[in-house]
Amino acid sequence: MNLQVVNNANTINSREVAKMIGKRHDNLVRGIDAYIKYISETPKLSSDDIGQNPKLGSDITYAGQTSKLSSDDFFIESSYETGTGKSYKCYELTKMGCEMVANKMTGAKGVQFTATYVKRFNELEANENKKMAFYIPQTRAEALRLAADLEEENQQLKIENQIQTQRIAEYEPKVAYYDKILKSKSLMTVTQIAADYDLTAQKLNAILKEERVQHKVGGQWILYKNHMNNAYTKSEAIQITHSDGRPDTKLNTKWTQKGRLFIHEILGNRGIKAVIDKEYEPV
Repeated sequence: MNLQVVNNANTINSREVAKMIGKRHDNLVRGIDAYIKYISETPKLSSDDIGQNPKLGSDITYAGQTSKLSSDDFFIESSYETGTGKSYKCYELTKMGCEMVANKMTGAKGVQFTATYVKRFNELEANENKKMAFYIPQTRAEALRLAADLEEENQQLKIENQIQTQRIAEYEPKVAYYDKILKSKSLMTVTQIAADYDLTAQKLNAILKEERVQHKVGGQWILYKNHMNNAYTKSEAIQITHSDGRPDTKLNTKWTQKGRLFIHEILGNRGIKAVIDKEYEPV
């Protein structure tokens, strides 16, 4: 992960973030645009509010009012050129911007991204603190100011570390479940996968139908075309005999571990947790 310094802040480019979280860059940019819109709509403070609380005087002021938040603290707009010379929009994400993106993610990629950016930013901050340690104040006032600054930074770093430790801990059950899936190479029936979530096969099939993952053709569940080439399932034709003695062919479809992960993400977005995840929840 490469960090840059933009507007005196350490940042990560949105293109690198998109690769890390497995998301198309244009989709990530649209998401950040939405974040910036919401931040800009934060209630603003009047001059009377500022008068009652002088500490707010350092906030950004415009049109006679002051915003509680600035999107530049999270996302700094930038651009890049392709080989054709065409320019495209991107963003530089500060540590708080990375945290905002990570906060919307679940599963292994969310944990990996959170752990990586937290580690990198904290290492950089630690190095900066070490550099400050070599600075020799020339006056007593400078010494006191330096001591106060270091104490404030250390306290803030402790708070941020505690927050991130809690967030990563909250994801641990999902990591355990992902590990369980990735260690298995066998194919799964929909009944077996449904049991992971204390669901019936009928209920899981209905959910996958609602999510436009599959539909019934001739009484059999078939993936929609946009999901067919993703290696989610493996099917085989089996010979059956109806009660009236009439021979027929039926498609026997099983889910791969990749497909199982795909289903896990869909159910997670619906707030349906795997049984193994529930075991980690506090009583």
